[in-house]
Amino acid sequence: MSSFLGKYYLVDAGYPNRLGYLAPYKGERYHVPEFRRGAEPTTPKEKFNKVHSSVRNVIERSFGVLKMKWRILLKMPSYSMDKQKMIVAATMVLHNYVREHQSEDRHFLRCDRDPDYVPTIPLRYQKYAIPQSASNGSTTASNETSMDTFRNELATDISLSW
Repeated sequence: MSSFLGKYYLVDAGYPNRLGYLAPYKGERYHVPEFRRGAEPTTPKEKFNKVHSSVRNVIERSFGVLKMKWRILLKMPSYSMDKQKMIVAATMVLHNYVREHQSEDRHFLRCDRDPDYVPTIPLRYQKYAIPQSASNGSTTASNETSMDTFRNELATDISLSW
């Protein structure tokens, strides 16, 4: 596992499970509401998918609120990559300052009250980018096998600690 240095994107089932991308198991329950309505997960794959879905849910909600709070993040101007990184870092610092010094941040109150709330970003602001994977964009059998092995190990660990 040392070839990908422990870094990967947590992605949905539309992406392959390959080096740099950690996808859920296909053909298993996945979405948080499916687990709330049904029985608890029983297999390691279902348990992994429940944790994966919960983490993705938190990430999506957080980014949605941050984009609504800091509008510059909605449609990043055509700055250099270094400038864009500084803008993102600055908004995170400002966010942390507000959270620390203001007892009720109105932008996150709704998320705190409603675990299913995901802010909707107006279509005109949505910008899609596919991240470059650590494998230079190529899909090889060994890359997929190593991420499958990594995912299986995580699923086993999650199941054992359940």
